[in-house]
Amino acid sequence: MDFTNPLVYGVPCFLGFIALELSYSKVFDNKELYNKKDFISSLSLGVGSAVLAALVKTVSVVLVFNFAYDLFNPIVDGVHTNIMGYKSFGYEWYVWGICMLLDDYTYYWFHRQNHMVRILWAAHIVHHSSDNFNLGTAVRNGWFTLFYKPFFYVWIVIIGFPPEMLLVCLGIESLWQFQLHTQYVKKLGFFDKFLNTHTMHQVHHARNLEYMDKNHGGILNTFDRIFGTWKELDESIDIEYGVSTPPNSYNLYVILTHEYKNIWEDMKKSKNWRHKFMYVFGPPGWSHDGSTLTVKQMRAENAKVAKKDTLEPA
Repeated sequence: MDFTNPLVYGVPCFLGFIALELSYSKVFDNKELYNKKDFISSLSLGVGSAVLAALVKTVSVVLVFNFAYDLFNPIVDGVHTNIMGYKSFGYEWYVWGICMLLDDYTYYWFHRQNHMVRILWAAHIVHHSSDNFNLGTAVRNGWFTLFYKPFFYVWIVIIGFPPEMLLVCLGIESLWQFQLHTQYVKKLGFFDKFLNTHTMHQVHHARNLEYMDKNHGGILNTFDRIFGTWKELDESIDIEYGVSTPPNSYNLYVILTHEYKNIWEDMKKSKNWRHKFMYVFGPPGWSHDGSTLTVKQMRAENAKVAKKDTLEPA
């Protein structure tokens, strides 16, 4: 069964909403919401990502999703049957719901690992590298994530969900993620209890220490709550958007590759092969000599200082 990827219709809407937010901010609200050079960089990265995605997704469907589906769900007596012995899933409404839930669960771990493994962060940092938070930032996507993202999701087709169904779910996830990148939608009350909402995504894009590596969810915030990465927006805190090691450039090549260069420079700091491995596959900020710290280490240091201050007499 063939389905149209929702992003086919979503991309024109993306451009329309960006134009609307840009116009509104310049005329009625915050003239600083969009920086011209930064926006051009984000839009260019988005266009490049869309073109590359069209090619990579075609390959991923043919060589990854379809191959895995056919391998683990061969046709037996005229129907796809999983190698575990059950009939592969069809297109009933509840199957769609389950597939969407599994997609959201996978998105959480895919997204979280992009923040926890430095070589993956080197690709994902592109999306976080702007110190602006607006709908233009939503399309500021790294190009290299496209090459490994399908391997996080392939297990869903392996267990019997049709590749076309998964692609539609991935498209829906992307649509939801796009509209989260605006500051004009405030807290949503009841919906904040289970959805990943706009204020939660503001937290995710902040470089304030208390906000870093939080709210990795896609549509739901359920998995952030379960696995301890959920954080509510504190409106008394001034958010600083961006990353600790920004590219400091509007050049697309620099934006796309600057963290890979940083990894290479860090690897040369030590001749120990374990250290080199950790600079590539360890968490961002890890260093063999403590010259830089991970988010977890920085929080631990802050906790020690805070505890020391409370114990010392005034």
